[in-house]
Amino acid sequence: MYEKTVQAITELVNDGTVPGVSYAFIDDRHVQTGLYGAEALVPSYEPLKPNQLYDLASLTKVVGTVDVILQLIATGKLALTDRVHDYLPAWQDTRVTVRHLLTHTSGITGYIPHRNKLSANELHEALLGMHVGENFEQKMVYSDINFIFLGWIAEVLLGKPIQTLITENVLQPLGMNDSTFQPADPMQCVPTELSSTRSLIRGVVHDPKAFVLKSHCGSAGLFSTLNDLIIFEKAMLENSDLPITTGQKAELLNDQTPLHHQWRSFGWALLDAKLPTPHRCIWHSGYTGTCLVLDLQTHQGMVFLSNRVHPKAPNEAFLARRNAIINTYLSEKSSLVTIK
Repeated sequence: MYEKTVQAITELVNDGTVPGVSYAFIDDRHVQTGLYGAEALVPSYEPLKPNQLYDLASLTKVVGTVDVILQLIATGKLALTDRVHDYLPAWQDTRVTVRHLLTHTSGITGYIPHRNKLSANELHEALLGMHVGENFEQKMVYSDINFIFLGWIAEVLLGKPIQTLITENVLQPLGMNDSTFQPADPMQCVPTELSSTRSLIRGVVHDPKAFVLKSHCGSAGLFSTLNDLIIFEKAMLENSDLPITTGQKAELLNDQTPLHHQWRSFGWALLDAKLPTPHRCIWHSGYTGTCLVLDLQTHQGMVFLSNRVHPKAPNEAFLARRNAIINTYLSEKSSLVTIK
């Protein structure tokens, strides 16, 4: 199955766009997996091995932070209309709410000089000193800052770093036992960039803000394997209340932005699946070359893991190719669905 999608994935490796890819297609109870290519090209070639840890980058948002926040909402500890200022008093703008952060409609903007050279405390203070611009509520502008703030709100409510909360409230209950924010063995990790300042980044988070903020970053930092992400997707596709309630899963298919037309849900982006019947899917990507797609209606999903920033970032050519692979997958998966 998925011959065209697999062909597009292998071509991505064969023409040098990415070193290698691990992938999975989930169709209800059936799972098809594969891997192809290399995990490292420098300092020497290393063939890709099964179930290596990938730096998920922004998939941390939807695998982890979104679920922690929605769990807080489900238990009445937090509301979508709650103001950020009420939990983070140093943030001066009283208009921004939890919904704005979850949907990237907060309009938070500003420039932090020498950001990557700041200490964690200095970066924390600088981020809370940013301001809201003209895009507030009017435009969806993707920003890590929204999910850094959400992580800090969860920390205020539950008294633990957001990455600890993700581990205790999402990873452990789901049995995602290989997933971690602190890999014990770098050689079990697929490397990312060969950086001029950090050398070869392997087993340590690639994202610069997450590298500084460490356990207090809810926007990036999670490492996971293909098998664990299959566990996550299957949990999302099942009629269970893990990692969030069935009602919240249904709400993920709605445009949750204040203007309801910006194709963004709670953390997840929305996709239009035209076949076999018109309906929405959800998806998210990570800067390092990772991607998840979920069709909650047909109980199908795709996991795509690459290290497109190896050996050098940003590798912009990858983005259009990734999007084409997603579109091919959406087309192929639809032909497998039996309408009941």
